Order: sequence, then structure tokens, then C-alpha cells
Amino acid sequence: MANISAADVNKLRQATGAGMMDCKKALQEAEGDFEKAIDILRMKGQKVSAKRADREASEGAVFVAINGDSTMATLIQLNCETDFVARNEDFQQMGQRIVDAAHASSPASIEELQGLDLGGITVEAILSDAMGRIGEKIEVGSYEKVSGEAVVTYIHPGARIGVAVAFANANGNTEAIGKDVAMQIAAMSPIAVSEAEVDQSVIAKELEIGMEIARNEGKPEQMVEKIAEGKVKRFLKDNTLLNQEFVKDTSRTVAQYIKDSLGKEATVTAFKRIQLGVK
Repeated sequence: MANISAADVNKLRQATGAGMMDCKKALQEAEGDFEKAIDILRMKGQKVSAKRADREASEGAVFVAINGDSTMATLIQLNCETDFVARNEDFQQMGQRIVDAAHASSPASIEELQGLDLGGITVEAILSDAMGRIGEKIEVGSYEKVSGEAVVTYIHPGARIGVAVAFANANGNTEAIGKDVAMQIAAMSPIAVSEAEVDQSVIAKELEIGMEIARNEGKPEQMVEKIAEGKVKRFLKDNTLLNQEFVKDTSRTVAQYIKDSLGKEATVTAFKRIQLGVK
């Protein structure tokens, strides 16, 4: 059996909100595997926090750049160790400089982004120089691009979350409606635009968890799969953008809000959400 420390148990408790003993048992069963322990807690019906990553968030800020005709946007997460550094003007200028360069060049990865030339010095060298001056680890934690007919961006106050969302067939004030949708994404953290974009492995995992919960609740075996399918359906409704209840008007889904506001054919084609501490 893996040696589970009190620190490990407390970390899982802070991440999930589950009880100390439940966390200890889950870690023991998972042989110390943190993510597996979270799944075990879920299978046993524990109400695991969906925002556990918030509690482990490193410091820094999210930066955004968008082109003049609002058809492409770039987001980066620039990490540091303390909020004091993140709020520093030099850090803010560095972050914007890097995201502007990434937006102009569209590198294929963070590795390529680090090699971009910014006036005779690479992004990697800029970060290395900043670390030497500031004395903290500084790195690009995330890098995302979104393109479409009409792209809207949103940075949540505090710059800890950034969103870019692309619309198609929109007629109307895309900027205002788009901001509402981007704020929905920031608050509710959907995993995909619709069910069609959800990976089958995610659905299979949710089905497995739903079946295990049903069994643990003592449901008849012949009903277990049907109950689990209902839980998966609810999971997809709660976690896909177009099917979520619109937070500003829960009588409508996000899809209905978009169609009511931007036309019957209007929809979201893509989005990216970056949050400090989540890579």
C-alpha cells in the first residue's frame, strides 16, 4: 500500500471538498494517484468540486490580442510565483508584447512561441532575463488561438481567466451578445461547444462513474445502465456550452439566447478558455 501523508490527504481535501477520511481512503485505494483518487471519490457519490484547479492556481495573468476585423484572437497565460509580480507594470507589458507577437506569427506550439524573435531577442530569452531580474520563475503556461466569422474576447476582472469565442451566421450586435456568451464560458467552464465535440472517452468515463454511483446507491442491476445514461445526459447538458442554461436568463439555453439575439442561424463554432493554474 502506498504511503499516504497528511499533506497528500489535505491536498485532495482542498481540491475536492470531500472529507478527510474519505480522501485518505481514496488515496489509499488509488495507491497515491491523485487524479484516480478524484475519480474514486466521484464513483462513491462524493460531491467533488468542478473547480478544484482554482485552489491550485499559480499567479500571473491572461493576455489577449485580436485582429482589426475580429476574425482571429490569441490568448496566452503568463505565469509567475506571486501576485505582486503579476501586477507589476513590467510583467504586464511583457505579457502583452508576447501575446502580440504570438498573434502576428501564429506559432504552432508554446515551444515555437518561445523561439519567436522580438526585435533581436527571443521570447525564451526575454523570459530568462525577467527571471534573473525578478527572482521568480516566469513561463508561458498556455497558448490558444481562435478564428471564425466573428470573434469576441473577454478577460475576467483580475486577468485570471480569458476567453475567445467565434460565431457564425450572426446578425446583430455580436460584440455585446458575444461578451455575454464569453462571460458564460468564463463562469461555467464548458468542455465543448456541443455534444458532438465531446470525446467519446469522456462520455464512456462518465457512464462508468454513473453506473458505479447507481450500484453504490443500491439500484437494481437492470436499471443501472439506464440511470447512468440519464446522468451522462445531464452531464452533457451542464457541460456543453450551447446546452447550458444561460446564466443571465435560466429560462433559456445559451443556444436559444444566441438565436433570439443574433438570428435563427447564429451559433458558436469554437471557443477557448484559459485560466491561471490550468494548462
